Amino acid sequence: MSGRGVERILDLIEWFAAHPAPAALAHVSKALDLPKSSALMMLRSLVDRGYVQRLENGNYVLVRLPGDVSGSRRPWGAILALATPHLEAAVAATEESGFVAVLEGGQIRYLNKILPAREIRYDRDISRTRPAHRVASGIVLLAAESESALNAYCLDAALSDAEAAEVRRVVGLARRDGFCLNLKGVVEGAAGVAAAILDAQGRAVAAINISGPQARIAEHSDRATQAVLETARAVSEDIGRRASRTM
Repeated sequence: MSGRGVERILDLIEWFAAHPAPAALAHVSKALDLPKSSALMMLRSLVDRGYVQRLENGNYVLVRLPGDVSGSRRPWGAILALATPHLEAAVAATEESGFVAVLEGGQIRYLNKILPAREIRYDRDISRTRPAHRVASGIVLLAAESESALNAYCLDAALSDAEAAEVRRVVGLARRDGFCLNLKGVVEGAAGVAAAILDAQGRAVAAINISGPQARIAEHSDRATQAVLETARAVSEDIGRRASRTM
């Protein structure tokens, strides 16, 4: 493939990463100023390699990016690429551990982790998922859901009436405040704070999480909260700018 052909493939992948909704061949061709024949050839190559899926109605949707660690059918690779530099800065500023998290099937899955350069620090096995209502990242992502979706989550999680009421209470606080501070983490002695990352349409697509030993997070909760809010906002703005450049 020529150098120009490689550039066009990369342009196509980046366009899909910024436009996660399914797109028709004609839309792709027009957006990237490509002949339909060329766009179709590249789309077929991406389908064959598992980066793009062709839907039953003929539209195409990005399902993974090169180097995507998720193994899922969502373009988390683009979010990770945009979030990592900001998360590294937040970890350096707070000296606590940083994570990017997503909500999948009622479970929180951590896409990455960045640990601070200090001896006593919080670490977690990111290969394991957590029930969304048990962690700060899950609460802020549930807060972005509709009431009917939240009710469905409580039913699917088999929560008691008291447990569901508590989930709705903390979700309400997250909706009000724009973050969730959880001083009783799943791991005993751990605590964390999280805020949602928004896409160009204002939809919550992931969360920034800063976690550490409970006593430290409690003592410096204002600093940790400011860091996650600023980081989530910066990543969201980068996503918005990325989308505007490719429209």
